[in-house]
Amino acid sequence: MKTANQQNRNRVLIYLGITFGLTWGYCFFILYPLINGETLNGIPAVATQLLVAAAMFFPAIGVLLTRLITKEGFQDVWLKLNLKKNVRYYLLAWFGPGVLTVLGSGLYFLLVKGSFDPNCGYMQVILDTAGAPAGAIPFPLNTLLLIQLVQAFLLAPVMNFITCFGEEWGWRGYLLPKMENRLGTVPLLLVTGVIWGIWHAPLTAIGHNYGMGYAGFPFTGIAMMCLFCIVMGIFLSFVSLKTRSCIPAILGHGAINGIGAIGIYFTQDGGDPFVGPAPTGIIGMIPFMIVAICMVIALLRDKKTPLS
Repeated sequence: MKTANQQNRNRVLIYLGITFGLTWGYCFFILYPLINGETLNGIPAVATQLLVAAAMFFPAIGVLLTRLITKEGFQDVWLKLNLKKNVRYYLLAWFGPGVLTVLGSGLYFLLVKGSFDPNCGYMQVILDTAGAPAGAIPFPLNTLLLIQLVQAFLLAPVMNFITCFGEEWGWRGYLLPKMENRLGTVPLLLVTGVIWGIWHAPLTAIGHNYGMGYAGFPFTGIAMMCLFCIVMGIFLSFVSLKTRSCIPAILGHGAINGIGAIGIYFTQDGGDPFVGPAPTGIIGMIPFMIVAICMVIALLRDKKTPLS
């Protein structure tokens, strides 16, 4: 008879096998042929965006299939709100990514002299390419971006909820609690972050987040994506572990996706995805790193979380 630990290990392996198999198979056999070599860096077609977004649902599909195959059932799925005494973690998930993204962008503009463009040159390039010249907009571009910034702060977590549910029910709603009792706090956060980053590898290899043609392509991009996923994964895991629910992670992931690119529109050339101003770059990521370190310390001090 298998012990609880053996059952958990087997479920994790089955889950990872299904999720990686579905995602990578989809990328190699469906996504790659359909995009015909089009890079995802810059301004991809709407159809390409939808094709990439479809990959976000495979972690959730992996949860469903794993629970059915292993006959685990659906008793503890980490989908309860658990709002009592946890409202602050929901607020952190909702607004934290926006605040940290703005701080990271500001730090980038301070350190990289001449990178800030108050006229939003990069935004103008995007509009021109899309066939909507800036002159057609009845107010300045920087005003438009400020409006979008406010909207992203307030609405992005809800607007991105469905697609981010596809990922977070898998990573923070299934993998995280399954591995929580097998690993100490620091290894747990590092391992789940690296797994999340490597899962993105087929998308990174076609330009997602870091473009193409850089030194060490695509391996340096994949490595950077792993770092990004470790840091963001700590943030999302923290609010999940504190609430025993993946719903705050879904909201936080939606916030990151909705506001992460706001800084690049205040540049002339879109910045450098490895540096900033977006949080995928090392400078843009610094505020998230600082908060992530604080979160790790808090979890290590939490008696409910295994110490490493």
